[in-house]
Amino acid sequence: MKNVDLLVLGHTAFDYIMQVKEFSKINTSAIVEKMETFNGGAAGNVAVVASKLGLDVGLISCIGKDFKDSDYEQLLLNQGIDISDMIVSEDANTPTAFVLTNPDDEQMFYFYWGAAEKYQTSEVPKEAIDKARAVHLATGDPQYNIKAGKYAYSQNKLVSFDPGQDLHLYTTSDLEELTNNCNILFGNEHEIEYICDLLECTIDDLLSNGPNMVVQTLGDKGSLIYVKEEDPIKIDAVKTKAYDPTGAGDSYKAAFLSLYLHDNNLETCGRYASAVSSYIVETQGTQTNIPTSDQALERMTNQWPEMDL
Repeated sequence: MKNVDLLVLGHTAFDYIMQVKEFSKINTSAIVEKMETFNGGAAGNVAVVASKLGLDVGLISCIGKDFKDSDYEQLLLNQGIDISDMIVSEDANTPTAFVLTNPDDEQMFYFYWGAAEKYQTSEVPKEAIDKARAVHLATGDPQYNIKAGKYAYSQNKLVSFDPGQDLHLYTTSDLEELTNNCNILFGNEHEIEYICDLLECTIDDLLSNGPNMVVQTLGDKGSLIYVKEEDPIKIDAVKTKAYDPTGAGDSYKAAFLSLYLHDNNLETCGRYASAVSSYIVETQGTQTNIPTSDQALERMTNQWPEMDL
């Protein structure tokens, strides 16, 4: 692994994105009105978006025997993302996500772990972590994330954690360990609420005992940035015609980190992240409509013309 701004750990996956009128009930079927296959996985998404926005990025995921020479592998290589430390299974296929979205933008997720089972026997990538300025822990194996997060935090790396749809795999003690060994906790409104319920605490309690910052995304209602002993920073969503909400969260995190690593203030980071994610939701698939940094800055200043950049 080369020296990078951001090392992303977690799932790189193939995504099957489906539009349905309604979710099926038990023992019944539902019509899939549209289905497409995209490059995805929370870690893969964050890596690709952050790279497009100008960061030097490394990515470590468990991938399968079907990944080599795939279009996804070629995209990562062409974009200059360091994938030299990928964990490769010779037996299983690459993790695959099946995402169903109804007309109300509610979603159901099914996930084939496949090669991701190799996390259980994989060592913490200490050398790669040592060469990174920041480490982002995306959806992935809880124990692997805990070990990697603790090591990165002990080495004074900026550590961000996003359990995402894998949140239910974390025990109370798992979440205590990870939130005590990260600087930034990302989550949507349901995930942050779930974490607080499980740990029997408030967001203020979290900030007192764990991360320096909690960033809560709220869909089309924007986001909230919490820091200790300060009022939450409210970030409005950048209004656009949303087609597919699937990748909004991953792109928000990638954009937030890409600006935060350049020491920008939190309100600017949140607004920039909101602008980037507004591009992502305009098309289907997280990696199909990534703006350049200049495009994102232009949309941000159009939304907030009073900003002095």
